[in-house]
Amino acid sequence: MQQDFWLQCWQQNQLGWQQDESHPLLRSAPSDWLDAGPVFVPLCGKSPDLLFLAQQAPVVGAELSDIACRDFFAENQLPVQLTVSGEFSCYTTAAIKLWQGDFFALRPKQVADCRRIYDRAALIALPAPMRMDYVRQLRALMPTADLLLLSLEYPAEEKSGPPFSVPAAELVRLFGFAEVTQLQQRDLTGQGFARRRFDTTYLTETSWRIRWSSATT
Repeated sequence: MQQDFWLQCWQQNQLGWQQDESHPLLRSAPSDWLDAGPVFVPLCGKSPDLLFLAQQAPVVGAELSDIACRDFFAENQLPVQLTVSGEFSCYTTAAIKLWQGDFFALRPKQVADCRRIYDRAALIALPAPMRMDYVRQLRALMPTADLLLLSLEYPAEEKSGPPFSVPAAELVRLFGFAEVTQLQQRDLTGQGFARRRFDTTYLTETSWRIRWSSATT
């Protein structure tokens, strides 16, 4: 999707992906992942997952929309300091830093302290032609990483995204350089995704742990 699409969603308050509380698959993530230090959250929006993660360790998020960044701190009544660094605005509070700008323009120094990544709805927000570019950018930002990723799968012919269906086979192919482990699944058939209704014959959400290192070939 083009940047204008997402900016328009925020401007028009069309936030079908927004959750009201932290994600259950995040809360039940492996303890050795949850306790492993600073975490990077790409395409983070104003997710309540940021607050949950910040209870464990410092959080660095990346978000395109300035509305999302401002709303996150205002709605959670968090004091925030705003600075400008190159083409990014940086919103900072005690344990959370949000880089507002183009995710694909981020540089490793902006996430230098992180070795973990949390992707709740970033990969599934992107159409197929953009997904490999997203994965390449993650790897460029973090040559060594431990990623907790949530995917969504439904019959693609029954509904158009976003969020898009990313089958397990595609996910394994995208991260062919890494160790990919399936963790948990939730059957969301008939329940919908966050605030979005899904009239599909099935709807499955899966959590994955994906690990790679600078030694990975």
